[in-house]
Amino acid sequence: MIDRPAVPTDPAVHVEHLTVVRGRKRAVDDVSFRLAPGTLVGLLGPSGCGKTTLMRSLVGTQVVASGTIELLGEPAGSPALRDSVGYVTQAPSVYGDLTVQENLSYFATILGASRDSVMRVLADVDLLPHVGSMVGRLSGGERARVSLATALLGSPRLLVLDEPTVGLDPLLRRSLWGLFRRLAAAGTTLLVSSHVMDEAERCQRLLLMREGRILSDTTPDGLLSATGGDDFESAFVALLESGLREGSAPSSGEGEVGP
Repeated sequence: MIDRPAVPTDPAVHVEHLTVVRGRKRAVDDVSFRLAPGTLVGLLGPSGCGKTTLMRSLVGTQVVASGTIELLGEPAGSPALRDSVGYVTQAPSVYGDLTVQENLSYFATILGASRDSVMRVLADVDLLPHVGSMVGRLSGGERARVSLATALLGSPRLLVLDEPTVGLDPLLRRSLWGLFRRLAAAGTTLLVSSHVMDEAERCQRLLLMREGRILSDTTPDGLLSATGGDDFESAFVALLESGLREGSAPSSGEGEVGP
């Protein structure tokens, strides 16, 4: 059971003119957007477009060249956010020489979460049958779900999830997206990245990235309507081709992303 907390009126995420330079390339190029509390937002785009760099910037693990980032009213990387922001990287961030339950119990102790929360999140990510399994012996998708479970401990107000459904079978992907929707309905803000455009339909809002910039800040229905696409992949391609024909660089979205 996911309880609905009091939802603040201020943006959960507020990014202004964010630029990140890696080598000679602007990995994130003058990006601005706001995310309203309790929103399930998809960050979509091809591999290498800057999604991971943007997410690392949000959680305070990436050096930025310029711009500002506030999460839940605090600067990105602030110690005050440690118990309020959950982050799942593409590579599972758990211990392979511990069992699933040992991993969760360890992180629960750090966060001050209860034993009940350990079993709850394991049920949420469908890992109860593997509580006694060594993480190092699990499949890649199962290890990814252990990482997701650790991020859910403590009921964070903001979840930043980098490709959380990659390598999962269709039934499990559907189950996790159902969990994401329930979390959003309970007041958690989620930013979920993917390079699979079909996952756009599972989101409330979309940030579409290309070459370090926000190409479009829209809704699933808005994307299909604006492009006349029959599916999300063709709609994204049409959006790219439209920008190329107009000869303009993609522009950063600056609106508040909310329900």
